[in-house]
Amino acid sequence: MSGVKIIKIKAEDDGMRLNRWFLREYPALSLGRLQKLLRTKQIKLDGKRAEASTRLIAGQELRLPPLDEQKAVMPEKNMRQTDIDYITAMVIYKDSRIIALNKPSGLAVQGGTNTIKHIDGLLEALKFEKNEKPRLVHRIDKNTSGLLILARDRKTAEVLTKAFREHTLPKTYLALVRGCPDKLEGEINLPLEKVGEKMAVTPAGKKALTTYEVLDHAAKKYALLKASPMTGRTHQIRAHLEALGTPILGDDKYFGRERKRLTEIADKLYLHAYQIDLSAFYGKKMLLTAPVPAHFAQACQFLGLEKGK
Repeated sequence: MSGVKIIKIKAEDDGMRLNRWFLREYPALSLGRLQKLLRTKQIKLDGKRAEASTRLIAGQELRLPPLDEQKAVMPEKNMRQTDIDYITAMVIYKDSRIIALNKPSGLAVQGGTNTIKHIDGLLEALKFEKNEKPRLVHRIDKNTSGLLILARDRKTAEVLTKAFREHTLPKTYLALVRGCPDKLEGEINLPLEKVGEKMAVTPAGKKALTTYEVLDHAAKKYALLKASPMTGRTHQIRAHLEALGTPILGDDKYFGRERKRLTEIADKLYLHAYQIDLSAFYGKKMLLTAPVPAHFAQACQFLGLEKGK
């Protein structure tokens, strides 16, 4: 048949379902039309009939009838150059498998009610030499700044999503807090449960464990902490530090009723995703670090606190 194409399945598509491959490569092709082409054997894998749910194997030959009108020519999002520059300026590390961003405070990772600009909507600008945009594999709060890891292919996304879910890639945050813990290092082992719009410490809550270390303090009125979540509860560090009596500066939700804004520093959340240890993923020592944003560094300087290394 004139126009028939033979496509060799790439290594990065190994294990992908056939229908998902078509959704990516031929987004204008309806599921009904795909099913008909499969049923009439116009689409074959290694010369054999395939099903929509068939898992692809690297090196297989996929036979396609003429589908030019349904090729992946759906226009990429018309991104303004200012948005492209905005997201690419966040890149602090890139290799063939991942991209690491240093996300600013105030930018959401994903869209939602009244959220127009977000990381997920800007990923088209981060393809670089790849044919597909990177994928989100974990989240940080909108008002938390710092490290956000993106996977550059499906297989890496599956591995990293599982690793972050199972907490095998240690994360370290920096937090600027009011007050100072009595113990300069320790752990906060308090169960958390969603109560209203907040996470609260309750006996019925799910296990939540955070370790911390005081890096510096100003007469115990303010302190710079290093905190590592050992579990992955929503707002875990924020809720735990409030429970410890040292709420994070700039946190409207977890600062308590007596929250007072320091007019001398920016009115932002002072929680920063500082480091992620990716050694378990790479099989060798690999520690990524995101420099603190200007507002964080300026606040530390104003309060006489060392940022730490």
